[in-house]
Amino acid sequence: MSALATLDPPPAVLMRILVIEDDADAASYLVKGLKETGYVVDHARDGREGMVQAMTDGYDAMIVDRMLPFADGLKIVQAMRAAGIKTPVLFLSALGQVDDRVKGLKAGGDDYLVKPYAFSELLARLEAMLRRGAGPQVETKLRVSDMVMDLLGRTVTRAGKDIDLQPREFQLLEYLMRNAGHVVTRTMLLEHVWDYHFDPQTNVIDVHISRLRQKIDKGFEPPLLHTVRGSGYCLRGPDPAGAPQAG
Repeated sequence: MSALATLDPPPAVLMRILVIEDDADAASYLVKGLKETGYVVDHARDGREGMVQAMTDGYDAMIVDRMLPFADGLKIVQAMRAAGIKTPVLFLSALGQVDDRVKGLKAGGDDYLVKPYAFSELLARLEAMLRRGAGPQVETKLRVSDMVMDLLGRTVTRAGKDIDLQPREFQLLEYLMRNAGHVVTRTMLLEHVWDYHFDPQTNVIDVHISRLRQKIDKGFEPPLLHTVRGSGYCLRGPDPAGAPQAG
């Protein structure tokens, strides 16, 4: 692994990570990368050893393989949660079907990454887990350019003017704002806004996007909601990043 030169600086406070992985080469690769990034890392070579360490030592996060000798990863995490141990857990496994990921999350895992993986993605997911574990940060507002969404009051304004949205329009805009600066596909919208996991063969997205555009862009400059031909939609401000700000 030589991609470490592109990673962020080591964490200011040393974090203890437990890696439970029986594959010696995979474990060596992962442990080396985490240590070079600034983490303190312990390695358990099988499920029995991992269970003991997970239940007796305090860690900031754990990376757990699903398939382990003596005790599989699911049983380890289930035992931890039953004992009241809330250490964030990232499952790392070659088992990548939807049912496998669901089982991992229902067992108490906080995230699930399928092998083979990019170390940079694993690191980003680990850092996200650690941020969440540092304490709740209540997000009350989203901002993109001069448009503000109040998540508590369920209101939207642009340039100080109230924008009246129907519940589904509000939900659609919230998802777009949370992904501002990035292309959101029709499939993503169907799954996350309408909870459809199939194509209903309707123009429901086109209708709602058209209504939303009329409400948030008509009479304002510059337009924020853009159609990306062949891909989907993108909500972005005039700044290059177009990223939302949480408040």
